[in-house]
Amino acid sequence: MKKTAHLLTIVGLFLASMLWTACGSRKSQEKPAAESLNVIPVQAVPVVRQKVSERLAYTGTLEAWRKINITPETGGKVAKIYVEEGQRVQKGQLLAELDTESLSFQLQQAEAALAVADANKKNATRNKERMDRLLAEKAVSDAQVEQVKLGYEAAKAQFEQAQAAVNLVRHALDVSIMKAPWNGIVASKNAEVGDVINPMMGNFSPQSGVLTLVDYSRIKITVEVSQSDVVRIRKGQPAVVRISGAETKDIPGTVAVVNSTADPLARKFRVEVQADNPDLVLRPGTFGSVLFEVQSRDNVLVVPQKAVLDNTHVFIVENGRAARRDVTLGLRNTLVIEVIAGLKEGDEVIVEGNYGLIAGTPVEVKR
Repeated sequence: MKKTAHLLTIVGLFLASMLWTACGSRKSQEKPAAESLNVIPVQAVPVVRQKVSERLAYTGTLEAWRKINITPETGGKVAKIYVEEGQRVQKGQLLAELDTESLSFQLQQAEAALAVADANKKNATRNKERMDRLLAEKAVSDAQVEQVKLGYEAAKAQFEQAQAAVNLVRHALDVSIMKAPWNGIVASKNAEVGDVINPMMGNFSPQSGVLTLVDYSRIKITVEVSQSDVVRIRKGQPAVVRISGAETKDIPGTVAVVNSTADPLARKFRVEVQADNPDLVLRPGTFGSVLFEVQSRDNVLVVPQKAVLDNTHVFIVENGRAARRDVTLGLRNTLVIEVIAGLKEGDEVIVEGNYGLIAGTPVEVKR
């Protein structure tokens, strides 16, 4: 009986030992499985050194830097228009002309009057020269000399008057022919053949010209800048004109105008930026952004904007877990922020999955 009891005791202890081992093994297997369920997937990038520039961004409408309404100085009927809308023209190219038939007749009349005046002047000149010789010989009276002199002065004045009349008609003919003052593109036709143009009429406006010519080989964009920002912008300062479309393009430009007085209603300051546009990529009338680089630093630690939470801290990946780092920030732009203190080069800073993250949480970096 004692042997049987002893045997049963040994068997019980063996079974208990096996059960304990099995339970311990199951717990050791369940613990990593449970922990793996709490791992947070994140995206992280290394902290790097680079140049960072602080920029101010404003939006405005692009305009051609030169625009003119082609208008004759004299009135008349439009006889011919030689160009079409959208056509490129060169400086000095003939664009349009007025009907000049009546001016041609006026020129003939004025030239005939000039010929008569010229003949009278020549005759008066000969009389004066003859009278001067006789006066030297004391062969004529002072009254006769005075009379010839007056005749010469009158003939000279009539000649000058006739010459001025000819010049006036010729000028009217010249300005009746409209030429391009510079290279550009015909933006619009504002009149048709047969229309009467009269710049002296009270209801005439610059838009009443025959054609509108623009030159946007160089463009300008005007933006309204706040008082706090205008003090950081100066004439001649580099700027970037950015347009968005199928692909974003950045065109280098220069600040051309900084208005020193604010608009009385908007309380904003007008700033004009100009940029070369040789390929005509920038189109007048479209929207664009202006980026002013107001400050920059080279070879500084930077992190993406979205890595910084509440402007105070970031999370980095350390030994497979999220670790909080309080940071001191410097310059920033639309993409990155300078980190003055709190991080070192090469730290893996979390940029996705960082919102609501708790320090010490296991994380898995998704590349």
